[in-house]
Amino acid sequence: MPPTDDHPGEQASGDPVKLIAVRDTALSLDEVFRAVGDDAAGGTALFVGTVRNHDGGAGVDALGYSCHPTAEDEMRRVAEKVAAAYPVRALAAVHRVGDLRVGDLAVVVAVSCPHRAEAFAACRQLIDDIKHQVPIWKHQRFSDGTEEWVGAC
Repeated sequence: MPPTDDHPGEQASGDPVKLIAVRDTALSLDEVFRAVGDDAAGGTALFVGTVRNHDGGAGVDALGYSCHPTAEDEMRRVAEKVAAAYPVRALAAVHRVGDLRVGDLAVVVAVSCPHRAEAFAACRQLIDDIKHQVPIWKHQRFSDGTEEWVGAC
């Protein structure tokens, strides 16, 4: 189903995949939470990935995310598979690209289902599959002046 005209990336109401986006602007918890609101859902799970100040024992000052041009399409493919595997009422996922600082939101995903156990399982599957299958890469800059690239898939 194509995006709605008034909200690119947002889907029409019959599709459980309500919002999929890769953005170079700050992410909103409220936007993602609103996207998965559904009166038939008894459970909503939300995952927020933030930039932490360390990795592998080294201090992290900042990082940047970049992606392949197909990243948003791949994220939609992953989301559709999760929606088909669980009783998903609504699902949303947004990922940030560009330069981020410690504490910034890097990814926000949410899933609503009839029950909490299904919502937790679907949300975990969604974030795990995004991390492993969507072509988004992280460039970490460490406090000691070193840096590394981490492939998300």
